[in-house]
This record gives sequence, structure tokens and C-alpha cells, in this order.
Amino acid sequence: MYYKTQTFLVAGISRSGAAAARFLLARGAKAVFLYDDISDEGVRQNMARLCEQGAKRAEKEELSSLAARCDVLVLSPGIPIDHALPVLFKKEGKAIVGEAELAAREMRCPVVAVTGTNGKTTTVSLIEHILNGCGVRALACGNIGRPMADCLEDAGCDGVAVAEISSFQLETLTSLRPHVAVVLNISEDHLDRHYTMENYVYLKRRLLKNSTESEYAVLNYDDGTVRSFAEATRARVVWFSAEERVDGAYIQDGALFYGAEKIADLAELPFEGAHNVSDALAAVCACKLMGAGNAEIAAALKSFRGIRHRLQPVGEVDGVRFYDDSKATNPDAAIKAIGSLKGESVLILGGKDKGYSYAPLFAAIRRSGVVHAVLCGENAFRLLDAAVREGFTQVTLCRPFDLAVRVAFLTAQKGQNVLLSPASASFDAFKNYEERGERFAAVMEQLRAEREALSCAEDADEGERGE
Repeated sequence: MYYKTQTFLVAGISRSGAAAARFLLARGAKAVFLYDDISDEGVRQNMARLCEQGAKRAEKEELSSLAARCDVLVLSPGIPIDHALPVLFKKEGKAIVGEAELAAREMRCPVVAVTGTNGKTTTVSLIEHILNGCGVRALACGNIGRPMADCLEDAGCDGVAVAEISSFQLETLTSLRPHVAVVLNISEDHLDRHYTMENYVYLKRRLLKNSTESEYAVLNYDDGTVRSFAEATRARVVWFSAEERVDGAYIQDGALFYGAEKIADLAELPFEGAHNVSDALAAVCACKLMGAGNAEIAAALKSFRGIRHRLQPVGEVDGVRFYDDSKATNPDAAIKAIGSLKGESVLILGGKDKGYSYAPLFAAIRRSGVVHAVLCGENAFRLLDAAVREGFTQVTLCRPFDLAVRVAFLTAQKGQNVLLSPASASFDAFKNYEERGERFAAVMEQLRAEREALSCAEDADEGERGE
């Protein structure tokens, strides 16, 4: 792709789209047009900055003519490939790429790429943490928050890009050839966009399509779908398993092993839950393949403190502990969180529906320490229907999010948890899962302040009566 002779339309001007536009402008693209049908403050600011750098704003009525005029559509991950705009470009026979694809074509450093339904961010963060502990300049990028295109200069030739790759990105990503490709797990997710599990699985498998015999595929032996990916890649397969001894990373005698080498005792690691152990096994495989030593891996695993919004303890009010698991945007993630948390919990569920069946979620809830579920958000009635059908009747329907947090707190007893693990996307009420998690913590702080004020008032009343 020769940028100086080509005209681009970048659709979606949030984090990824803005990075793509900066990338194109820096390389002297003939023209860069910007379009977004959402006009929040962040988009407006991005548009203004990019136009100052030479980009041009496109209006909705110009899109048809731009499809004929532009050479390439750069599609942000938030816009589906079957949206009217990419369909228009397809009819014109034009190229459609994503920001990650632009970056992949110019990436000079080795890439460790991670995909899967759940655990991607934790695994990417772990790999980055371990490699940096080994003296490697590793940069977490992709779906984790920092666009790949923004990492090209920092990574250079001798760094390592540790890329979280989502199914949305894989719709427009064709050139990436990671030195190590990690596939964690596959469970039902994003069916509102991908329509069928077959299509979703196909997209995840695309991460391996460019791999050759000189690259590696790190696959979860415990997941039957992921295990089948070994048949569809030329890469050398390295397994990880929490259940069996495999050629790769596994658990034996309460310790984490790679091959015949013991890495660390599980009791020394700051992980709770089988899913976090599985993520650690995947990270160990990837880091060993990148040359990390056992001692450095063990030290990094022991010092890892997790990621925000993933079973994150955020505080306590009147003996009730609050846990933010806002990143659990599908039922499988919520099930794993429920199984990992100690003690009894009041669970907050709900948000934007993504096309799941919630029956397995409530079947798991019935067997767990969840004593009550507060259902909120756009999909509250679908959740309620699934709860009733599965025989879990300890529920409260409460649509506004702030009120749901308050109801969960009032329902919980001293010594119990309030767990936000929504099993749903956040877009019905928030920009992203981070904003939802931050709002959860803010409401908790409001409750704490109100309780402290009430306690002070009661103390003052008792003092007056004593006089």
C-alpha cells in the first residue's frame, strides 16, 4: 500500500480510528477523510485535532461519493463488516482494512498475539509483565487499550508487541503473522454481531491462518474447540492445560510446570480461580517461547497484581465487600467469577444484550454462593425469564444501574459480597466496561459517605440524650 497516492476514509473516530488516521497522516496519505455517526465529546475532540493535522471531515450525505472516490476504507472495530458503509465499499470493489491491519503491515518487531473469549486482557498483561521483568521491552497493545498503530515507533525492531486481538478486529485483519499466537478459550459471545457460533469460531481461528512452521500456536488443550485448531495451522503447537500433563505448561503436584521444569508453586501465586491459573499457563508458554527464564517467570508471576475491573476488590461498607468484575461481558466470564469468589454474594447482572442464552448462567448461579441477583439494564427481562426458568427466584428487577448497586448493598448481609459481574456489554448505559466499573466504585463511595454521615448523626443524637 503506497499511502501518498491513495485516498482513505476512516470510519469510527474513537481510539482505534483516531490512531489509524494519525498513522495515515504521518505517512503522507494523499487524503484522509473522517466519518463517525456518533458525536460525543471524545469523537468531536479527535475530529478537531485530526483536521488540524490535515484530515477532512466527511458528512453522511457524502458517503456514497466517497465510496467511489476513496481507495481504502479503514473500519474501526466497533463497526460491523456488514454495516451499510463497508457494504457500499464492497460494491465499489474497494479495500477494507482495520487499524490493526495497517499496523500489522508495518510492524517490524516480533508479535505475541492473544485471542479467545475470556482472559485476553489478563494474559496479555501477564505476558507484558513477565517479558519486561526479563529485560525485554514488551508493549501491550491492541484491544487492551493502546492501538497497535500507536506502538510502532516505541516497539521498533527489538521490542515485542503483545497484542490482544478481538473477533471484531479479526474481521478486517489479514496480514498479521505473530511469532506466538495464543488462543485461550472459545465460548458463546458477540452473537448479536457474528450471528452464529460457527462464524465466531472461524474468526478466532483466523489468528493462525498466516502462521508457518517457524511460528508457534499456544492452544488450550482443555477446550475442545481450541484443541481442534491444531489441525488447521502449520505452526508448531504448544499446549497448556490445567487438567492434564501436556507438551507445554500444566499443573502437577500443586505446582506450575513447563515441560519437565517446575516454574512455581500455585500457593505462591496471587491468583484466585481456575480461569486465572489457565491464563497464567498460557502466559508461561508464550514467554518460554520468547526466551524467558524460569526464575524470571516465577518472580513476575508472584509480583503480578491483576488488572482493573477483573474481580477487583474496590472496598467495604458496613462489613459488605464490593468486587468490580465489570469486564465480565458474557455469561462464561461471569460464571468463572462467581466460582472464584469466596463466601456468599449478591450479584449484579445486566446491560446490553449480546444474543446469549442465560440458562447456563443461572444454572451455575443455583450451584454457587450467590444468594441473590439484582437484574438491571436493557436485558433485565431476558435475565429474569432465564432465572425463573432455571428455578432461581432470589432476584430483584431494578433497571437503573446506580439504584441496582444500592439495592444489592441493602440486600447483602454483613460478611457477604456485592459482586458486579454483569454477563453483558455496557453500551446500554456506558461508553465501555471501564466506565461501568468506575461508576460501581463511585456509588460504593457514596454509600460509604452516607453511612458515615448517618453514624455521626446517630452519635450526636445519643450525646444530646445523654446530656
